[in-house]
Amino acid sequence: MSKTPEKQKGDPETTGHSWDGIEEFNNPLPRWWLWTLYATIFWAVAYTIAYPAWPMISKATAGVLGYSTRGEVAKDIAAVDARNAGINEQLASTPLTEISADPNLQTYAQNAGGAVFRTWCAQCHGSGAAGAKGYPNLLDDDWLWGGDIEAIHETISYGIRNETNPDARYSEMPAFGRDELLENAQIEQVVNYVMSLSGTPQDASLVAEGEVVFMDNCAACHAEDGTGDRLQGAPNLADAIWLYGGDYDALMETVNNARFGVMPEWQDRLSEAQIRAVTSYVHGLGGGEATPE
Repeated sequence: MSKTPEKQKGDPETTGHSWDGIEEFNNPLPRWWLWTLYATIFWAVAYTIAYPAWPMISKATAGVLGYSTRGEVAKDIAAVDARNAGINEQLASTPLTEISADPNLQTYAQNAGGAVFRTWCAQCHGSGAAGAKGYPNLLDDDWLWGGDIEAIHETISYGIRNETNPDARYSEMPAFGRDELLENAQIEQVVNYVMSLSGTPQDASLVAEGEVVFMDNCAACHAEDGTGDRLQGAPNLADAIWLYGGDYDALMETVNNARFGVMPEWQDRLSEAQIRAVTSYVHGLGGGEATPE
């Protein structure tokens, strides 16, 4: 066994722990370390009193200073809005067709509209505005309700098939199969005819019969040549551009059960200046059309 070391004069008290004859000194912590610890404790207590800290059921304690990160953001937004108040007022009062005539106003509208689009519209239309299945591509020149700047403004303001707003654009395609308006054989015929308008039908032998079904049931909205009607939001079926897909199965689903895409109105969420800004932005993406004379 090892020999227990003798205690020397001036040695501090031990903790009472002993292992193989070795005892642990109970050395006090350095004063600078203790004061640092006490300072951090004091700082933590003071911080939780002054600032939001303790989580509650619905929110954290507010703190005696009433500080809020949301409040700071709100102040920053308010400051930006105040600086832009003049040009926003100008944007809201300038006729839509004349915005592009003012380079400064047009630049502001494009930048502000891009920010609005990325915040509110990109979730459906994509960050690049190319859309997705069921969500229109805003980059091309295929518009259900019109692509001039005034038509786009109306669509954004009131929405599409938004039943809470009587000014919303509205149309509804019948569910020819689900509601037994057509027989299965007739649906197969008209689907093959529609496919023939812009491509190759699955069964060419059904195209002639399908044309008869189309003229009797579909031409009233989609026109006799299948090019559609923007006043009704009826798609052009002859341009090979499809919102929900143009293959046989997708068209069978469309004719059988119909489609009913909804776009919200934005006039109750965005200011008129914001709506005009995003209107200008969308119109300038590449697919915007000139206003009809």
